[in-house]
Amino acid sequence: MSSRATPYIAVCGPGHAGASERDLARRVGALLARRGAVVVCGGLGGVMAACAEGATSAGGTVLGLLPGDDRGAGDPHLTVVVATGLGELRNGLLVTTCDALVAIGGGWGTLSEVALALRAGKPVAVLRGWELPEAAGETHRPLRVGTPEQAVEAVLGGAEPLP
Repeated sequence: MSSRATPYIAVCGPGHAGASERDLARRVGALLARRGAVVVCGGLGGVMAACAEGATSAGGTVLGLLPGDDRGAGDPHLTVVVATGLGELRNGLLVTTCDALVAIGGGWGTLSEVALALRAGKPVAVLRGWELPEAAGETHRPLRVGTPEQAVEAVLGGAEPLP
């Protein structure tokens, strides 16, 4: 984790997610907010919108990093919106901003975020997502988890929940 007192945890997943993935994302967002983390996401639909909804419903802060240049295109549950104008390259900005990442489900954008986070040496928890083979010479591996609670524990560790 960075030296910041408040952890920034990215939640990523498909923009066109099914009901099960959206439910998991909502739960992850709420759990992260209750533990005092700032949730960082791509700011649009699917997993991104669901985690934002969960986090704000629990009183948390959600930073949305949009691919386009229109802040109004972001999900209404975002607390802070940054219109990057970077398209899919915003995935690198998301990874640079976060201390750890939770991936829910899978899509090509999600895979790129997981890969970038692993290359940056950041903790990655994968919840119902990509099955990744061992990569030669790589020391960082994602942690496969089965529940939102396990995902949050994997990225926050022993951090105490907020009262």
